[in-house]
Amino acid sequence: MKKLLLLVLLFTTVANAQSKKKKRQAEEKAAMEIMTNLKQHVQFLADDKLEGRRTGTKGEQLAYQYLVQQYTQMGLEPKGKEGYLQSFEINEGKQIDPSSSLVVNDKALDLNTDFFPLANSAQKSLKGNPAMALNERGQPWFKDLKEVLEENKTNPHFDLDQAIQKDAMAVAGKGATALFLYNSSSITDNVQFNKNDKTADLPIPVVYITKTGIKDHFSDLSASLQLSLKISISERKRNATNVVGFINNNAANTVILGAHYDHLGYNEDKNALDTGHIIHNGADDNASGTAALLELARLLKKSAPKNNNYLIIHFSAEELGLFGSKYWLDNPTTTITPNYMLNMDMVGRYDTAHKLTIGGYGTSPAWGAYFTANPSTNLMIKLDSAGSGPSDHASFYRKDMPVLFYFTGSHPDYHKATDDWDKINYEAERQIVQSIYQLIVYMDDKGKLAFTKTREQQAGKRSFSVSLGVIPDYGYSGTGMRIDGVSPGKLAEKLGLQAGDVLLQLGEFKFVDVNSYMTSLGKFNKGDKTSLKIKRGTEEKTFEVQF
Repeated sequence: MKKLLLLVLLFTTVANAQSKKKKRQAEEKAAMEIMTNLKQHVQFLADDKLEGRRTGTKGEQLAYQYLVQQYTQMGLEPKGKEGYLQSFEINEGKQIDPSSSLVVNDKALDLNTDFFPLANSAQKSLKGNPAMALNERGQPWFKDLKEVLEENKTNPHFDLDQAIQKDAMAVAGKGATALFLYNSSSITDNVQFNKNDKTADLPIPVVYITKTGIKDHFSDLSASLQLSLKISISERKRNATNVVGFINNNAANTVILGAHYDHLGYNEDKNALDTGHIIHNGADDNASGTAALLELARLLKKSAPKNNNYLIIHFSAEELGLFGSKYWLDNPTTTITPNYMLNMDMVGRYDTAHKLTIGGYGTSPAWGAYFTANPSTNLMIKLDSAGSGPSDHASFYRKDMPVLFYFTGSHPDYHKATDDWDKINYEAERQIVQSIYQLIVYMDDKGKLAFTKTREQQAGKRSFSVSLGVIPDYGYSGTGMRIDGVSPGKLAEKLGLQAGDVLLQLGEFKFVDVNSYMTSLGKFNKGDKTSLKIKRGTEEKTFEVQF
C-alpha cells in the first residue's frame, strides 16, 4: 500500500512538474510571439519607405493599409465609415506660399522677418519705382499707421483691420497698384497674417513692413525705390484617416483602446526638434504605441473578457493637435456606451532612466484600487493623476471618461530623425502590453467605472512666466483661440472661463490663433495686471486679470 501511495505521489509530482513546465513554455512562447510581432510592426511603420507617416501623405496611407491588413487577418469587425477607415479633411487655413517675394533695390527681403502680406491681399506680381513720400498713380503707395493709431488710442471701438480694408479700397480707386503699411509709433498695431481670415480679397496687394524691414530696407523715407513684388497665398487642406476596429461581445459597455500612428514626415509642419528636410521615422513616437495596440487587439481577439466590448482606434493627425481623436468623438463611427479609454503613446524606450509613466490615475477611483492591489510587474512605474496631456486620451478625458495614458518618457531622439526602430526596448514593451491586458481582465467584472475630474496639464512645449490655465483647441478654424477646457484652481477657472470660449485679446495684444496667443502670453510677467477679451457665443466679454 505504501509503495502504491509513493507511486501515486511520484506520478502526481511528475505530472505537476510537467504541467508547470508546459505552462511556462506556453507563456514563454506567447511572450516571444508578442515581442516578435512588436518588432515586425515597428520595423514596418518606421521604415524609410513610409517617409515619416506625415498626416495626409502616401506614407500615412501605407501605414493605414498595413493596419487594415493586420485587422483583416485577425478578423476584427470594421467600424470605420468605409470599412476600417474614417477619413476627414483638415483645413489648416491660408498660408503664404514660398514663391511670395519682395525685392527692393536688388535686395531680397525675408518673408515674415521683413514683410508679410495680409491674408486677404490680392495675389499679384508687379514692379514699380515708387517714392515713399509720394502717392503716384500707377505706383505702390506707402502708409504709416502712426497717425491713425495715435488718433484712436483711447477709442475702444476703433478697429484697425477695418480701417486698413477701407484704406486699401480707397487707394486702389485712386490708382495705387499696392499698399505698403508700416508703423513708426510705439503703439502696438496687432497687424498679423490671419490664416483663418475669410473676408473677400482686396483689389490690390496689401503688405506689412515690419520694424526690422523698415530699419534695414526703408530707412530713407525720401528715397525713390526699385521694387518688385509677388504675392501668392493658398489654402492648405489635407485628408487624414483614422482606423477603427471592433470586438463585439454584445456587452453594455465598451472599452476604447487607442494610439496615434502619424508622425512628422520630412518636418514640413516645422514641429521637429532638429532641422533639415530629412525623414523622421518616429519609431517610438508612435510606431511603438501603434504596435502595442495591434498586439493588444490580437490578444483580446484571441481571448477577450466578455463583460465589455473593445473599440480599437488608431488616430491620425495627433501631431497636429489631437485632430483624429477629436474628430472621432464629434463624428463617432459606431454607437457605444464608453466605459474607459486607454492610450499608448511612446511606450518603446523603457529603461532605468525612463520609467513607465501611467497618466490618468486620478480619473477614476478604480485605478487606485487596481494599482494598490496589483503591483505585479517587474517594470518601474510612475503614476500621474492628470487626465489631460499632449496626447489623444485628453480628448476622451474632456468628455468625462476615465482614461489611462501609457508613456515611457521623452528622450534625446524625441521629434528627431534619430528616432529609429533599433532603439526600441521590445522586451519591456512586451511587458507593458501584457500588463495592460492584465488590467483589462481585472476590470472586466467591475462594471462601468466612475469618473473623477483631475488637475489639467498645460498643453504646448513653450515655457512662460505666467499662465491663464486654459487648454487650447488646436482644431479651431475661426479667428482667436477657442479653449477646450480650464485647469482646476487656475486663473481661468477663477475668472469663470468655460470650454468653448474664444479668447481674442490680452491687454493690447490681439491674437488670431494659438501661436499668436502664445506670443502674447510671453509678453507678461507675474504680478502684471491687464484685461482679457473673449467671445462666448455671440457675446463679447472683458475680464480684469492679474497674473
